Parts: sequence; C-alpha cells; structure tokens
Amino acid sequence: MCNEEIYFLIILIIDIVNTSPDASPPAPPRRYGISGPISEDQPSEDQLILTEQLIKTLATCDAFVDDLELRRRENAVEQLESLFKEWLTEICKELNIPDHVTEKVGGKIFTFGSRHLGVDSKGDDVDALCVGPRFIQRNDFFTSFFEKLRVQKEVKDIRVSPSDLFTCVPVITMSYEGIKIDLLFASVDRNSIPQNLDLSNSLLKNSSVTCIRSLNGYRVTEEILRSVPNVQSFKLVLRAIKLWAKRRNIYSSMLGFLGGVSWAILVARICQVYPNATASTLVNKFFKVYSMWKWPVPIELKRPEDYNMNLPVWDSRINPSDRCHVMPIITPTYPQQNTAFNVSLSTLAVWMEEIQWGLAVTQDIQENKADWLELFQEPDFLNKYQHFILLHASSAAGKQHLEWVGLVESKIRLLVENLERHVYVKRAHINPQSTSGSNDQSTKWLIGLLFNMGESKRQKIDMTFPLMSFTDTIYSLADSCKVYKEGMTISARYLAKDQLCWKVPNRTGRMQSSRDKKVKVRQTISGFID
Repeated sequence: MCNEEIYFLIILIIDIVNTSPDASPPAPPRRYGISGPISEDQPSEDQLILTEQLIKTLATCDAFVDDLELRRRENAVEQLESLFKEWLTEICKELNIPDHVTEKVGGKIFTFGSRHLGVDSKGDDVDALCVGPRFIQRNDFFTSFFEKLRVQKEVKDIRVSPSDLFTCVPVITMSYEGIKIDLLFASVDRNSIPQNLDLSNSLLKNSSVTCIRSLNGYRVTEEILRSVPNVQSFKLVLRAIKLWAKRRNIYSSMLGFLGGVSWAILVARICQVYPNATASTLVNKFFKVYSMWKWPVPIELKRPEDYNMNLPVWDSRINPSDRCHVMPIITPTYPQQNTAFNVSLSTLAVWMEEIQWGLAVTQDIQENKADWLELFQEPDFLNKYQHFILLHASSAAGKQHLEWVGLVESKIRLLVENLERHVYVKRAHINPQSTSGSNDQSTKWLIGLLFNMGESKRQKIDMTFPLMSFTDTIYSLADSCKVYKEGMTISARYLAKDQLCWKVPNRTGRMQSSRDKKVKVRQTISGFID
C-alpha cells in the first residue's frame, strides 16, 4: 500500500469516528476542509500538458457556453427580475402598504447552482431565487406571480412543480426566450430588498423552514466556492465531472443518482485534499478517492455549525432516519442536509461501477495510453442487461403532457425502490435518457434489471405487484394533486431483451438500437418473466 492510500485510510477512519454516536465534538477545521491535505505537490509539466488537453476536449464536447449564450441567460434573469419588482409593487398596492414602503420595496433575484458556480453548459437550467420582503406570502408568488409570468409572450411551458429535489420546496419551471429557468421564492425579515442584500445567517432567524430551504440553494453555492483553495481548478474539474456523469447517464437527482450540488461538493472535497494539483490530476484523484470511499461515511466540506435555531439538520449520530441514507453528501451551510437522499442501493451500485470505470480510463490517460475523449464516451445501456421494465406515459394533449411527465418522472425512483425489494432483483437501473413521441404526447423510460441467479433460473418471476402498485400510486397522486386529465395513461411492463425495440439518440446524433431489425413487442399485463 502506497503512502497516499495509507493517508487516505487515516482520513476515512477519522470520518468514521466523528460520525459515530459516541464521538467527541469535532475539532476546528484545519486549512481547507475537515482534514489536512493528502498531497501538496506542485504540478509537473506533463500534468499541465494533460490539463491543456482536457480543456481542448471539453471545448470539443460543448462543455462550455459561449459569450452570446451567457448574455442571453443574463438578460433572461434581468428581465425576470424586472417583472418580479413590478409584481412586488403591485402586491404592495393591493395590500395598502404605505407609499414610502412601496417605493423602496425593491426585490432581488439570485442565481445559484451551475450558473453561479460558473460551470453552466449547453442545455443546463438556470436556478434562480426570488427574494421578497416579510409581508409577501408564498401562496401569492405561486399564484399571482405565476399568472403574471404565464401571460408574458417570452414564457413557454410554465408550470409549478410540487417540490424541488434539493430544497424540497415548490418551484416554478418555465422556458423564458428559450432559456430553461427554475424559480424558487423566499421572504426575509425586511420591509425592502436592496440589490446588495447579503443572504447571511442573520436573515435565517425569523424565516420559515421553507424559506430557509429556498435561501440555502444560493448560500450552499456560495459556501462551496469559499471552501476550495483554487476556484479556477475547481470549476474546470467540475465541468469535466459533470460532462462525464451526463454522458454516463448518472446525472439525475430526481431519478436516484446525483444532481448538480452533490457533484459540486464531491469535487470540492477532492480540491481540498489536493490543493496544488492541476485539473487533470484532480480528475484522476476524484475517481481514485471515491473508488475507495466506504459509504455511508459522509462527505463534508466543513464541520457542522449550529446556530441554535432548532432547525432539522442531517446528523446520523442523532437521527435514526439519517442512518438509512446510503450516500450522505452534506451541504456546508446550516441547516445541513444530505443532497443525495434519493440515492438507492441500485443507483449507488451503478455509480460505483462508473467510478471504477472512470478510474481505469483516467489512469490510462495519465500514462498516455488513452485520450480524454474516451472518458466521455457513452455506455451501451441496451447491451448491459437482458431484462427490462418499459414505462410509458401518454396524454391526450401536448400541454397536459408536460405536467403529466413531470409527475411520473418525479416518482420513478419509487418504482426502482419497489423493484429492489423483490426477492430476485439484484439491481434496477433507470436510464435517465427518455424518448418522446413525435407529437409530444408520449414519453418512455427504460429500467434495466439484473436478477439474482440460482433459484430464479428454475421458475417464473412475477413482477406484477411492483408494476401495478407503481401505476396505481401515480394515478392516485395525480388525482390528489388535481393533475389528472382525461386521456392521461401510465403503463409499466416487463420485456426481455429480444422483445425490445428501443432507439436512444446519443448526444452526437448517432443512434443506439437494441436490434438492427424492429421486433414487435408483445403485450404483457401479468409481468411474468420466464
């Protein structure tokens, strides 16, 4: 075992001790992060050359956004902020707020996530937080302001999603002049919102839990940037890891993998323990460290802080439910939360396989046996499994379908969890790449199944219950949320590989197909597997 691996194991033991129920209070952080660096070596010339090659490859793969696109996104946020301020003034007049307050009510939109980190790529959503004064009600934002947005000619495909996966709060999703935007809302304990508003801890004291969760999207992003020794290296590595995760189909918090904030925290932790490394080295270290990581030991960028506000925080030493999380990746701001709470045993197993694959490729790159393009190649999902579950959601009208698909997709992880509980299912792997029909009224998803061999070979496996349970749950939720409209359908059925007709366009425009010739899919209701 090399010195680096020994040092890594020492850090891991420290983390395990600090998260045990009987652990003493954690020591103050030293340098960046919760432990000292693994290596402070300066980069070699070869590593600098590899970093230059990485930058060129990322550019080839469209991982950067050009200046024109960046300006379009900035303009969209600026125009939305003007509408938000205009709406706040209108609400003040409706509430008979004194004129001197109305004149100074202000209003501010903060971007967070990839846009604020400076790592947004083509197709990324813009995450934005609307901050208003104390007398603005959340319900008004999601009704009155929603209606104001809906009639704007620049706004398309607008809807209110029940919950953002990271903040667990409602969010307005829309397209503004072709830019996908997610809008959150928080009111703070002030009568006016200036442009230079500081979203520091002091604003949390008289805010609701829901508003604090909304504020934390921006606050977490800010703290991540403060937690790394070299911001430029962090951004470059995060771009590479994001591209790799998207290409390998493991970038989706909604579907049980990891979302943007989780990837940012994971990359930031590597930057902390290799503070002087160049980006090419950090990418390799990312795969090396996490290939050895013993989950559910949590990833933390700093020791937890407590501001005595009695807010729920992630702490496996105190909260029994937190001990059930298989992959804790903890936010660096109070109240600390696990950004990867949706990860299941199946998605963790897939994630670990991809980490091992990434490690092998980056080691070859370090030894000049491969180039960076190999790291970003897409997997052959259809040839990885012999058994599949095909989900199919359809609607009678295109406008209804957007809301219907949003509901179905947000609950697919429940089906994965149900399948995991089946005695013969070893893994249920959802492919985040869905396919849509030509009329935008039909969407399909594919779940690959890996079975425990042995007894399962000698009998039929009945998948009826988890499939029917899932579809019943979707219809029930649609009724309770008043989403269901006549013509909305959802089906889930088992298909063997030789029954599957499925084409997935990859990001370079080529098509992957399970068979050269189309095979008619037989209808199956029972879900039995021979």
